[in-house]
Amino acid sequence: MCGRFNLRTNPATLVQLFLPQMDVGDVPPLPPRYNIAPTQQILAVTGDDAEHRSLRFFRWGLVPPWADSLSIGARMINARSETVAEKRSFRGPFASRRCLIPASGYYEWQASDNGGKQPIHIHRDDDGLLAMAGLWEENRKASADGAPVFSCTVLTTSANEKTAPVHDRMPVFLEGAGVDAWMDPDASSEQLQDLCRPLADERLECTPVSPKVNRAGYDDPQCIVPIKIATQRNLFDT
Repeated sequence: MCGRFNLRTNPATLVQLFLPQMDVGDVPPLPPRYNIAPTQQILAVTGDDAEHRSLRFFRWGLVPPWADSLSIGARMINARSETVAEKRSFRGPFASRRCLIPASGYYEWQASDNGGKQPIHIHRDDDGLLAMAGLWEENRKASADGAPVFSCTVLTTSANEKTAPVHDRMPVFLEGAGVDAWMDPDASSEQLQDLCRPLADERLECTPVSPKVNRAGYDDPQCIVPIKIATQRNLFDT
């Protein structure tokens, strides 16, 4: 799954990778976020093709159109890619409301020998920007003032060999031609499903970090500072 992530990038990188039609000056300020948690507002890229893309903010945790409470979103921060085309809450967005969710890394918690859980920062080997596959939705029933609520979810797939010792699921990451293919409005369900595969093992690193990241309200560079732990199990042996 993916329950926390971080985004540490600059507008120029975002434009270069995902928004070629935009001027860097049109991108809003992007202060680094080190511990993004469910129900918070997160940045996403929408638009059918590279020439018509835009940046939008969504509440993390998809709130279906039929829901009359925002609380349901806390249970829909992730969507399993294997069944997304079948589930009532996700099949509509999967067909026509797909997005890219930029991330610099994400966190998982690995069971430790002392019975606790060690937070692990999973990021690209070159610490570059990642693109998670997402779905977005609009709800007009759940907000107290009747204003539309725009929300999103992150798709997951089975873990690769590098991350499997930490967790058996990982976000669907899109690279290269897969980015445009995911956003293509004419893509078939079969083509989209083919994109929902684990990222290559060599593309990611798993780094133990401070338990400070456990607290959702803690948003500080310390969240990504590597630490040494007494027992690393087989984390780096795969």
